[in-house]
Amino acid sequence: MSQYFYDMIPAEELQQLSYYPTVPAFVDWIGEKYADNPALSDLKQTFTYREMCSRIARRRTFIDGLGLPKGANIAIFDRNSQDAIELFFAVTSAGYVAMNFPASLPEPAVIGSCKKFDIAAVFVRDEFAPLCANLQGVKVLPASSIAEVETPVATVDPDAPAAIFFTGGTTGAPKGAILSHRALMRGAYNAIFKPGKVIGVHRYIALLPLSHVFGLIAGTMGCFYTGNLIHTCEDMKATIGQLPVIKPTILIIVPGICDILAGLCKLYGPQFLGGQLRMIISGAANVPPRLVDIFTKLGVEFCFGYGLTETANLTSANANALEKPTSIGKIYPGQEARVVDGELWIKGDNVFSGYYKDPVKTAEAFSEDGWFKTGDLVRFDEEGFLYITGRIKNLIILPNGENVSPESLEEPFYADPCVRDAMVKEDTLNGTQVIAVEILPQMPAFEGKPWEEVEAYMNALVAKINAGLPSTHRIAKVTVRKEDFKRTGSLKVARNQ
Repeated sequence: MSQYFYDMIPAEELQQLSYYPTVPAFVDWIGEKYADNPALSDLKQTFTYREMCSRIARRRTFIDGLGLPKGANIAIFDRNSQDAIELFFAVTSAGYVAMNFPASLPEPAVIGSCKKFDIAAVFVRDEFAPLCANLQGVKVLPASSIAEVETPVATVDPDAPAAIFFTGGTTGAPKGAILSHRALMRGAYNAIFKPGKVIGVHRYIALLPLSHVFGLIAGTMGCFYTGNLIHTCEDMKATIGQLPVIKPTILIIVPGICDILAGLCKLYGPQFLGGQLRMIISGAANVPPRLVDIFTKLGVEFCFGYGLTETANLTSANANALEKPTSIGKIYPGQEARVVDGELWIKGDNVFSGYYKDPVKTAEAFSEDGWFKTGDLVRFDEEGFLYITGRIKNLIILPNGENVSPESLEEPFYADPCVRDAMVKEDTLNGTQVIAVEILPQMPAFEGKPWEEVEAYMNALVAKINAGLPSTHRIAKVTVRKEDFKRTGSLKVARNQ
């Protein structure tokens, strides 16, 4: 399976991109290899890799001066700024453990997280400082903190913790997934694999939160691994408005943002994207075929990805979106995969070490022989492409004892260009357990038409889909939504609504 990825990149570039198992080794390498390449920009100032790595080294000096024991947990509470990006690499390359707090975290959650994850210090953006005013026993420092002199990278064990990420895990309860240096860097290495040349040819934007592995690993770390330039994003709406100025060549985004960009292109024309966008890599949620079609017609290549926080985000990828529009691709190098009772199990360098101070949930996530149980139901086709068929925790158990995957019933809805999102769930109708669907229409497709016609279309669509289903799997209750679904931080439809 690995050859699929190795063949994407020109051989002369692949030879230059070795796997570095620790963040310190990686930071030293990019500072030397890409020294004069532009690395990090906020449109006001741009740092080269040499300058950025020098600033990271000066931040290491500041962090070491705090007197914390090596391996201490340090939080970064900021937006996607230059400070936040440099701090993450400074913390991890100095031998401490980084944890990015989401910018939306309220004060009680900040206090609770610092206690739960034994945070010794938090670097905080000025606007968030009031949320940290009541922290006890935690050093609170400005995110802008930096020293005058440089400190070399630390020597760390590849299997030592590098970062902790918030995650729902495989059971839905909020936890902290620990990624070792080896796992974090395997995820970052997997992020180099994109069709065509990759070294020093792309402009990225840090649109996704750095507290999310997709934004940090696939976006920021993948960008730096290949010597490219990334623009910060402290305000998503303002940054999207700057696309004609930034002129990105690649976007690492979720389908919800794809939808926004598609709407803006329709409103302002394709030039809104800046005129140089070559590729979109999307993950974290189902990608409707209509979005692939929209961007393909604009000359933008679409790639899908799949992963979990526990697998350093990148588990599989699909660079054949047109030929395999419903597949999440092939398994990345450095992993083993097997299917047990329909569930995908993974082994490899990218797998997390466990949930922070939660041995029970950690044990539940692994088999006795060390395989991580993803909780996702899958199948492989004859060419080795992977397909998600459902999620174990979402299964609907019918009165006859049969299990139904809501995701499998949602798939045909996403194939319809008039559907933006759909959620299948268990519900009751006249006191009887039934399968229900809530549908969010793609309203531009119904421009000028009455709501009754929208509802009629969706009910007809349900009838059409039901006609191809066993009687036990048919949808009996239909709700057509006028308002958007509640969404997660990665803009996925939240099922617990």
